[in-house]
Amino acid sequence: MGLLTIGAFSRASRLSPKALRLYDELGLLPPARVDPVTGYRLYAPEQLEQARLVAWLRRLGMPLARIRHISTLEAGPAAQEIRAFWAQVEADTAARRDLAAFLVDHLSREDPTMSPTTEPLAIRYAALSDTGLVRESNQDTAHASSRLLAVADGFGSRGAPASAAAVDALKHLETDAIPAGSLLNVLEDALGRAERAVHGIAGTGPSPEEAGTTLTAMYWTGSQLALVHIGDCRVHLLRDGHLFQITHDHTVVQSMIDEGRLTPEEAATHPQRSLLVRALGRGADATPDLRLHDARRGDRYLLCSDGLSTVVPADEIHRVLSGGTEPEQAVRELITLANGSGGPDNISCVVADVVRAE
Repeated sequence: MGLLTIGAFSRASRLSPKALRLYDELGLLPPARVDPVTGYRLYAPEQLEQARLVAWLRRLGMPLARIRHISTLEAGPAAQEIRAFWAQVEADTAARRDLAAFLVDHLSREDPTMSPTTEPLAIRYAALSDTGLVRESNQDTAHASSRLLAVADGFGSRGAPASAAAVDALKHLETDAIPAGSLLNVLEDALGRAERAVHGIAGTGPSPEEAGTTLTAMYWTGSQLALVHIGDCRVHLLRDGHLFQITHDHTVVQSMIDEGRLTPEEAATHPQRSLLVRALGRGADATPDLRLHDARRGDRYLLCSDGLSTVVPADEIHRVLSGGTEPEQAVRELITLANGSGGPDNISCVVADVVRAE
């Protein structure tokens, strides 16, 4: 069978002539031959399989650069790349779904600062931060009040003031009155303040100091906790005896787990397990996860830095949180457990109980 004209190849591959010309220019699907006189592109029949694969990948929404990479691979590695791409799409979709749920919940309430329940609720809380047994200084910041719970894990030469500045930038939420329907705007403004504060710590000029931080915070509205999360600190919820992790780590290894490239067990010892993909700092992606949690009496929340979660097993955290102790004792026990496991990093914990308001 001879070469196909671009029109015949277009019909057979279901790619438009315009798309074929673009893919030729990008080096993605060059024709088998270009007529030296007419300049017409001619394609070999055996190129149809590759063209159809390109068409299907475009229907998945895959960027052309990634398709070009896949086109150079053998079947097995190409399948793995497609699997990884789709896992990332699903992770991104889940993040957008959480944001959509936040917006729907926010807009469905006439006044998100008012409790929809008849029972008035409050939080009882404690916060504690410890240097650990290996680090020379503590770059974590932990904070708890009747309106704001927060943990930040700084990094870089100015990590400690960066984490403190990020949390301080949120503290106006403790006293400012939030107008009805303004929760989303208030949180966005607070995040902007935190990001600018961290940039200020790093300084300007040709050689700014390295300063960045994660930030995980919960704002108490009286009936709900609004979660803002950037980085790898975690929030756990103990409800009806069950412990749930309600944040998703923004790390390289978590992305690899999401894509099926690593198992959670492999990630625990991976050399890049602390490498962040989102944080507050110059050049970093500071896109937060936002979520609203309806509070129930008896709920217990734990906010912690990775100095706890990477060394203390989940069942031990569950045991401490469900032990019936006050928040002050719970945070002390958790930090003792982390130090008992070597304390290789700074450790910060905030524990908050949802209780009947007095």
